[in-house]
Amino acid sequence: MAGRQTEAPDSSAVRTALWRAMHVQVDPPPHVLEDEIGLQLAAPDDDWRRRPDMDPRGTSTFRAAIVARARFIEDLIVEQVDHGVTQYVVLGAGLDTFAQRRPEIAARLRVFEIDQPVTQAWKRQRLIELGHGIPDWLRLVPVDFEAGGDWWGQLSAAGFDPGRPAVVVCTGVTMYLTKDATAATVRRLAGLAPGSTLAMTFMLPTELVDEVDRPALEATKPQAQAAGTPFISFYSPQEMLALASDAGFKDARHVSGAALAERYFAGRTDGLRPSSGEDVLVATT
Repeated sequence: MAGRQTEAPDSSAVRTALWRAMHVQVDPPPHVLEDEIGLQLAAPDDDWRRRPDMDPRGTSTFRAAIVARARFIEDLIVEQVDHGVTQYVVLGAGLDTFAQRRPEIAARLRVFEIDQPVTQAWKRQRLIELGHGIPDWLRLVPVDFEAGGDWWGQLSAAGFDPGRPAVVVCTGVTMYLTKDATAATVRRLAGLAPGSTLAMTFMLPTELVDEVDRPALEATKPQAQAAGTPFISFYSPQEMLALASDAGFKDARHVSGAALAERYFAGRTDGLRPSSGEDVLVATT
């Protein structure tokens, strides 16, 4: 596909998709998440598994953390659909593939994926090329965040009903945003209809990360800087809970990386475990 390289999503979104695929290709079953569609979308060079950031052993804990958070979100969506929620919003969707992998669940929802216009145009084209298409219940919402785009207005224009409950998910994003920007987003989402849920991941300060995981985490920071996506915001769990409470959410809980490890990786014989360093805020209206 000529010219596609210049239009592809940012490197962190592609890396996340490739790690999800590597979990299926490299780690023995049971697989926490089965997702090779992101790999098909990204269509990397044939030697992609030889990239330094794809080293099967060296990046195994990051790979495990990525599939753990994705599985947690997916379980949350399924649970909320069973409770009657019919709207699902993905902020910073990147190469999210829930709609393609779980159409039996997604078709019971209206799914809104929000990301930069270039990313959304690229993804739309790739979904069509791969034969997935864009079903009516999937809305790819382009928002130019860097130009101060009004994501809330764009979401409403795409058919989102603020008067009905929704699940809003934001994973792997807050570390790239200022704390003011994240606080503004959380305040906006606190106004969602009663019965709505926000799930948002956040990176811990180094001193709160398990000692065994600190060197690897520190090594990723200059890599992120070099890729043009530096980590700029870190939160303690207490800080994130306070952010949700101050914004007006009725209830908020902290889900640690250790809790996800216990939930999805207990009893594995291959020693695979997620790195610590990224936790989840789950808040409800």
